[in-house]
Amino acid sequence: MDTPRKVRFYTLGCKLNFSETATLARQFEEGGFVRAGKGERADICVINTCAVTEHAEKKCRNIVRKAVREHPGAIVAVTGCYAQLRPRELARIEGVDLVTGNHEKGLLYDQVTELLGRGDRTVEVHACAAEEIQSFFAAFSVGDRTRAFLKVQDGCDYRCAYCTIPDARGASRNIPVAELVAEAREIAARGVQEVVLTGVNIGDFGRTTGERFVDLIRALDRVDGIRRYRISSIEPNLLTDEVIAFCAESDKFMPHFHIPLQAGTDRVLRMMRRRYDTARFAERLDWVREAMPDAFVGVDVIVGFPGETEADFEEAYRFLADWVRPAFLHIFPYSVRPGTPAAELPDRVSPQVAAHRVERLGELSSRLHGAFCDRFVGSVRPVLFESTVREGRMVGFTDNYIRVAMPYRSEAVNRIVPVELGERRTMSSGYAGGEECLSGRPFGVE
Repeated sequence: MDTPRKVRFYTLGCKLNFSETATLARQFEEGGFVRAGKGERADICVINTCAVTEHAEKKCRNIVRKAVREHPGAIVAVTGCYAQLRPRELARIEGVDLVTGNHEKGLLYDQVTELLGRGDRTVEVHACAAEEIQSFFAAFSVGDRTRAFLKVQDGCDYRCAYCTIPDARGASRNIPVAELVAEAREIAARGVQEVVLTGVNIGDFGRTTGERFVDLIRALDRVDGIRRYRISSIEPNLLTDEVIAFCAESDKFMPHFHIPLQAGTDRVLRMMRRRYDTARFAERLDWVREAMPDAFVGVDVIVGFPGETEADFEEAYRFLADWVRPAFLHIFPYSVRPGTPAAELPDRVSPQVAAHRVERLGELSSRLHGAFCDRFVGSVRPVLFESTVREGRMVGFTDNYIRVAMPYRSEAVNRIVPVELGERRTMSSGYAGGEECLSGRPFGVE
């Protein structure tokens, strides 16, 4: 009997990429391949790339070279957004055999097995222009059987001044609600308790099927077996009253929203070509908090955008600290993306100034996150616990996305348990990056 060929997967970037890599991995496993273990030499390396920033692209190149170096003789296949935007650049890296853009990502398994059959090591490039990207690669990821990421939408019709995603992912598109419901049922059959809806611009769902995002979440809400849903990220102009009201009434859609702000002044928002102003953002947030007072709200912010003055930053800081008051800030220094309108703008912000602004917002985020968690100390919240154990403790998340750690109890794994929340603590750097969490104990258990 032949020894099965081994495959190693590398994923960079967003949860959408992780869901797609997981689906590619299932394709290889169904084809008789096995995942290479830690330290094992692989016969095939599949690298799903990101291109959201210059740093992300550099990391992709380093991972590709590392795969070539650590797995000599392996077929190296590179896909994803960097492969879509700069396929020839990747093809020039010695040891790369296959570069596949996002349009043909779903065909990567067939392309790799064809290469294996031929034994030909000539570099193949499968890429097309952004306007030709029309396929939808249906995907979901299942990790430790507690949470899955379900891809519900791809591409973006927005043209924000700093972003290359429309060129990397193509136009907004999706598969019908009925097909996504079928995928959710498959996830439920695997014993998964929680599903995170992911995509590029998920609030724009329905562009190709004439359906609406609220139609999707209503249908998913009726799937038996799934106990929780989270909406990964939704544009403020697409977070409708109808969506907010439904989530507030649903037992399954959690009080947890990730809403990109990107800039805290109207002047910079206009330069970014965003589709709302600060008043609209604040109004959406007010609706969320009125309907779900305990909701966790995460916010994306870009600092150092060309033309952002010190006065702009101070105004944005006050807006975030005094009005938005998110539970968490995802902060990104502006990164020049060749070919975007922002790349041609004058008045660049120096890296040193941008780094200082990132640091200040990071301190604000820590303070706001701590204050949000402290509100719930002494309360009882439902927590879904994961299977990972370190230092004798297990970690899970409340309905409103507070990380909770408690002594390991095998009967709590992949179960939603009422937990009494205790004081804040910091897990070791070996666990969740040293992130803060609340201590907890099962409610009613001495």
